[in-house]
Amino acid sequence: MTYEDIAADADGPVLTLTINRPDSGNKFRHRTCLELFDALQRFRLDPGLRAAVLTGAGDKFFCIGGEHDPATSLDQSQVLPIVDVYQAIDTIPKPVVAAVNGFAVGGGNVLHTVCDLTVASENAVFRQVGPLVGSFDAGYGSWYLEDTIGRKRAKEMWYLNRKYSAVQALEMGLVNEVAVDARARAAEIAREITARSPMAIGAMKGAFSARHNGVSGQARMAHDQQLSLYLRTREAHEVGAAFAERREATAESFWS
Repeated sequence: MTYEDIAADADGPVLTLTINRPDSGNKFRHRTCLELFDALQRFRLDPGLRAAVLTGAGDKFFCIGGEHDPATSLDQSQVLPIVDVYQAIDTIPKPVVAAVNGFAVGGGNVLHTVCDLTVASENAVFRQVGPLVGSFDAGYGSWYLEDTIGRKRAKEMWYLNRKYSAVQALEMGLVNEVAVDARARAAEIAREITARSPMAIGAMKGAFSARHNGVSGQARMAHDQQLSLYLRTREAHEVGAAFAERREATAESFWS
């Protein structure tokens, strides 16, 4: 897939995904969502990539939400597929670190919140504006925000639509760190994580994700982690061989 709205750059085991629409505040439109989803799936399947950084182009905007194309019909095809992006970030068994390099507003605030960690630049600004513009996010934007900063603070962000500085965001737990260069620091953290056990990191991310994702979260834990390990055991090989050879499996060979 040829990308127009994003850039995907790998540096060893770390992939950097950049929303590249600075003239539009790095808003995500339909194409942006499809490109991000595609890049995230490629990230999931690439064994050489162990962590990702998500950021916005330029020094003013991380992402200031969604931009809808003119509607051509009244059906679900008109809805921005951003939830697919949120879900991908949340369920891929590899960490995604947000580097918030400016304004993170509306869907942009949700986007960094669903990432595993967030590093904010000193000029970063965080805001939810839905009720001011006739919009809302009653999913990842409310549930994960409440888990991140608490019920009262999350309601404050949604009801009062205030701006929060990087320092305020750090104090309320919305971000992990504030740095002069958020991208460089996020890349440093991502590279540090790649020195950890990928299976252990994936299992922990699956555990955090499973809490909210019901059957899909449980399936990720069972399929992506446990099954991938089980298929490498002597037990799995012996049972499979016994079936193919039309004989009874030998229990002693499970451990020998």
